[in-house]
Amino acid sequence: MIKAVPGTRDILPGDIPSWKHIESIIESVFSRFNYKEIRTPVFEETALFARGIGESTDIVSKEMYTFPDRSGDSLTLRPEMTAGVVRSFIEHSLDKKQNLNKLYYVAPMFRQERPQAGRLRQFHQFGAEALGSNDSMLDAEMIIMAFDILAALGLKNLTVKINSLGVPSSREEYKKKLKEHLLPGFDKLSNESRKRIETNILRIFDSKEEQDRELTKDAPLLIDYIDEESLLHFQKVKEILAGAGIPFEIDPKLVRGIDYYTNTTFEIVSGSVGSQSALCGGGRYNLLVKELGGPDIPGVGFASGIERILLACENEKSFVPAPEGIDLFIVALQKGLDSFVYKAALAFRRRGLNVDLDYLGRSVKAQMREANKSNSEFVLFVGGEEFDGNEVVLKNMKDGNQFNFAKEDLENIYLNIKEK
Repeated sequence: MIKAVPGTRDILPGDIPSWKHIESIIESVFSRFNYKEIRTPVFEETALFARGIGESTDIVSKEMYTFPDRSGDSLTLRPEMTAGVVRSFIEHSLDKKQNLNKLYYVAPMFRQERPQAGRLRQFHQFGAEALGSNDSMLDAEMIIMAFDILAALGLKNLTVKINSLGVPSSREEYKKKLKEHLLPGFDKLSNESRKRIETNILRIFDSKEEQDRELTKDAPLLIDYIDEESLLHFQKVKEILAGAGIPFEIDPKLVRGIDYYTNTTFEIVSGSVGSQSALCGGGRYNLLVKELGGPDIPGVGFASGIERILLACENEKSFVPAPEGIDLFIVALQKGLDSFVYKAALAFRRRGLNVDLDYLGRSVKAQMREANKSNSEFVLFVGGEEFDGNEVVLKNMKDGNQFNFAKEDLENIYLNIKEK
């Protein structure tokens, strides 16, 4: 038997109500802030991610699904969405159409990682990007929208962590100081962190290895080295969050694993998903548009993993989605009525009702079980003495009330169902 590839999973019909619930909240929150949906191709030129995310990042160096197409061009299944959104922004000159572009997405991503709880090789993210302004209100807005979505799902065990990465010039000075601090203990670092000292030294703060955590415990902090303008920007973000009632804490060791971040960076973590605790993360990336060949335009955004959020919701039992149901199930009480039953079902469906019927020639009892399993609000009985008298019987499954209608009077049957 062929099974799903490890690290991927099927989203079965029973799972869909939870997904639809989350997606409806995502769309509602983003719409309230006037963000418009964008959809980009599932694969891009590999160079887009190498330039945009950074050659030294784990995503590019280890995790991407990259392949040559028939013409020999190198393509990659998108591991994240920001680079693709920015590519689209540049390609279609969206900055010429309006000064500030506020965009959001819900889409699958692909990373070749070791599968574990909350971490899949094909996973789904939602996120937002605002391109065209360096205003600290937008930094705070990203955090507020992310928090509002998670709170609307009923999640309680949340912590908002924020930091500022400053600008590249001050960050380079800090990297030198951090390297000076770590080099005396170089031999005690994990193999991965030894490589990162030269390629992506800030990522050492992300290490879960105990020896790395010990060596970085007393390391100098980036916040002490960033420039005055970045400090002022960060202060305004904190003031806006406080005014919005968003609980947050400053984490001076919070870094992002992607090279394009500047100034504000943030994560929202949950204690309900095990080791993969970050439900979303993001920040400002004022260098990315220019890096990808566009104008010198600032941006800010965030992304959040849907599977990981669902795991947190399940562990906290934060919501129970309403079971999906149908409006009407048509039960044939005898053989030979297939033509009438299907014609009636089709007429109701074309009027906008969700309708099902028996396709397996089952008994009346089995058909009623199927109607209950389908969570049908009404059952229309076709057949028997009533049908011989040119009538059908409509039963309200909630209160048990039954009404007789002329079998050709589909309009009144429809109206009765709609009124309920």
